Amino acid sequence: MLNEFRALFMKHTVVTRNHLTPELALRLITSASPLWSSPAENSPFVDPYWAFYWPGGQAVARYILDNAEAVLHRNVLDIGCGCGAGAIAAALKEAKLVVANDIDIYAVEATRMNADLNKIVNIQTSTNNYIGTKCEQFDTILIGDMFYDEEFGQYLFNWLSEMTRHRKTILIGDPGRHGLTDARRRQMALLATYQLTNETRRENHGFSQTTVWRLKE
Repeated sequence: MLNEFRALFMKHTVVTRNHLTPELALRLITSASPLWSSPAENSPFVDPYWAFYWPGGQAVARYILDNAEAVLHRNVLDIGCGCGAGAIAAALKEAKLVVANDIDIYAVEATRMNADLNKIVNIQTSTNNYIGTKCEQFDTILIGDMFYDEEFGQYLFNWLSEMTRHRKTILIGDPGRHGLTDARRRQMALLATYQLTNETRRENHGFSQTTVWRLKE
């Protein structure tokens, strides 16, 4: 099954550095990919979110690449890793342990392929659902583009707030999704704001910039 997926992933994606982290080569569906303009019924993938580099994920990875101390010698968990860029950035900046996590096995496989593309070998992967658990093994948690609706945003924020009480560093990348409300942002510190590339703006209608936040203790 995974061998078939890898072949399809190679066929329907292109290697690109046209994003906020050009240090990373990533296999993605872009406007240069055949699937970009094909009808949905022609896609071999049900929901290939892991083949896109979402704005929040770009922000987290960019921040890590510019601020190595955020992950240096730390145990990092990248939840909802998607294409794996956050985990790859953490591994490049010498995190002690990096686990790329997504409940979708294809996201994990896409992450492995992108890690291989960047010659990164010190990344572990997991399909466990860590949300709601104590995450005792980790001291830094990466979250990108996961505040996509109010209901899940509330559940996620409550859990992340509990994690900060256990002295875990929470880095959140988000371009302004409605699940990251004003009330929640008041409990966070803004670390960085980035202007999105033209390519990313075309892929994400309405977003022109993206941000990184740290959840306050």
